[in-house]
Amino acid sequence: MKAKYRFALAVIVLGLLMTGPFVVTSLLVWLEMKEAERNMLTDLLLSRLPVGTIMTLFGFVIGVAVLHKLFKQYVEGLLRMAETLRMMLSANRNFRVTPDGPPEVQQLARAANDLAQQRDMLMDDVDAQISKAKASVEEEKNRLAALMSELAQAVVVCNLDGRILLYNNRARLQFKALAQGPTSVSGGALIGLGRSIFSILEKNQVQHAQEVITQRLSAGKTAISNFITTTRGGQLLRAQMVPVLSAAGDETKAMSGYVLTVENITRSMEQEAKRDQALHSMTEGSRSSLGSIRAAITNLIDYPDMEAELRERFVRVVDDEAARMSQRLDQTMAEFSDSMKTRWPLEDILGIDVIAAAQRRIEDKLKLPIKTEELDDTLWVKADSFSLVFALVFLAAKLQDHYEPRELRCRLSSEGKLAYLDLIWAGAAMSSETFYTWEMETMQVDGESSPLSLRDVIDRHGGEIWYQREKAAHRAFFRFVLPVATPELAPEQDERTRSANRPEYYDFDLFNFADKSIDLDRKLSDLTYTVFDTETTGLEPSKGDEIIQIGAVRVVNNRLLRQEVFNQLVDPECPLKPESIPIHGISEDMVRGQPNIDIVLPAFHEFCEDTVLIAHNAAFDMRFLQLKESRTNIRFTQPVLDTLLLSAVIHPNQESHKLDVILERLGIEIGGRHNALEDALATAAVFLKMIPLLEEQGIITVRQALEASEKTYFARIKY
Repeated sequence: MKAKYRFALAVIVLGLLMTGPFVVTSLLVWLEMKEAERNMLTDLLLSRLPVGTIMTLFGFVIGVAVLHKLFKQYVEGLLRMAETLRMMLSANRNFRVTPDGPPEVQQLARAANDLAQQRDMLMDDVDAQISKAKASVEEEKNRLAALMSELAQAVVVCNLDGRILLYNNRARLQFKALAQGPTSVSGGALIGLGRSIFSILEKNQVQHAQEVITQRLSAGKTAISNFITTTRGGQLLRAQMVPVLSAAGDETKAMSGYVLTVENITRSMEQEAKRDQALHSMTEGSRSSLGSIRAAITNLIDYPDMEAELRERFVRVVDDEAARMSQRLDQTMAEFSDSMKTRWPLEDILGIDVIAAAQRRIEDKLKLPIKTEELDDTLWVKADSFSLVFALVFLAAKLQDHYEPRELRCRLSSEGKLAYLDLIWAGAAMSSETFYTWEMETMQVDGESSPLSLRDVIDRHGGEIWYQREKAAHRAFFRFVLPVATPELAPEQDERTRSANRPEYYDFDLFNFADKSIDLDRKLSDLTYTVFDTETTGLEPSKGDEIIQIGAVRVVNNRLLRQEVFNQLVDPECPLKPESIPIHGISEDMVRGQPNIDIVLPAFHEFCEDTVLIAHNAAFDMRFLQLKESRTNIRFTQPVLDTLLLSAVIHPNQESHKLDVILERLGIEIGGRHNALEDALATAAVFLKMIPLLEEQGIITVRQALEASEKTYFARIKY
């Protein structure tokens, strides 16, 4: 029986105890009295009835107050203590009972805290022993995860159902670049733990590759399969599949999953097509011209005495066809040169490494001494090191041929986001026309040539080059202006998105997971969740307030995946309320120019597809989404769990269910708050703590959690 019903029953019993004996006694006396005595008693009672009633009611009120005080101190106090003890046992071992209430209850609270302290000491000892035993296994696990993370090739591991169990950083970046749908708005990717590889690769081709591997395994051959597929955005991918074999003891091990190495070959295929086209143009296109030239020359040789007019006609044929061949050759080489410009990708490289490579090449090929000065050895540039070094050697060769410097010097510095690489020499001044000629001619050095000019190399790097004199030092220099490298993975170094020990984008336990569909009768711990939060212009969605940020994070296999997040500012297309800005810290300048809700909502819908939604005070956030259904034609039909309601289910006797209070109650420490993504991360951590607490109350499935939530008082709140 609930506490409020027990209190009502106690009040009824108190009323009966106060009025029952008097009523029974009066009834017995009434029955034994004569008529005259009854009349006399009636007159007496009626004259005293107001006073008696007031005294009775006063006594009843005092009794109820005393009963309520005792009930609060003993019954509700003990119930809160019981909830706290359960939290200490399961959710937050550092939580302690506050000794308040009557002395007896305080003594019980102190005793419980002492027992908890002793238990913590024992658990610390056990944890230390377990950590020691697991250290070797964890080390091997970390090595594997770190190795997979840093591989230069995109690697994805899937189970037989195509669910992703592991993906390395290169795969995440590659598929992020391939994203052509709405997910790309938020910087999201097509890849994620528990997601299907078939959203990226063609399902039939992957399954055919599985069949090929199965046949090769049964035949005792090397189990490997290669295939080429296209993405939704039209990109061409080359994939190689190898099996992951089960740990069965027999010789014929079964395939439990597979490893895919994926390479984007779109650009290389385009370049191959250009080269094939160039070759075809130079061969087939020149065949007819060569035939005409051969026929004309044959006639000239066979008929040396032909008329001058006819001879002139044959000579003109040779000249015209030769000119056409020359023009076709020049055009083909120009096209081939353009394709060569994109042959080498720009990569992050230390500036001093470029200078060291150029220094070795210049000394080896030109026998020209070269020294360095004022080098910034921490400066990274984004460059194609091959073509950049070749350009430096080319300029050094030109200087040696025309000005014969005794030595060269290199200097490396930076200013803001630009890097300055200087090639310095002492000698006579050169003209701007000479420098322009060097800049535009095709580069050649000691028998080596490149289809690129110096200007091509500079344009390829998105930089600039100029010639400048140092009159005071009687020196001159060529200055290469290059972009300073911004490390591609810098955002991943954020403490919020990086694990201290190992990458977070793998979970080998998912090998045993098959069906990931939303089933209300599945265990809470078996489903995939999207935990989200919104920041808005105000608290009244029905009166025109708008979303200005959506943040979300995925929970898979009872793990919070901090690297698989959705975080997008939204232009509300209306002014922000000044009183809301200090709360969420989002200003007008931050949202202006951001995509509006028509673009962001489809992206968020794709991110949380086939998952259960979770939010704190979900009715508020869902109301904003529902009001946009007619405008965006996007509907969120999946189940929605609310951590506010679940907290009221787990701890019905606690006074507050605010997110900050729940975090403290469950012993969860987080950083910033009132940012949509940070609040989503906090809510996800709360939900993971709640799952075992719900199971203790017999709430195992999503359906049971929804039904229990609907019975709480907070479920009646509407927005």
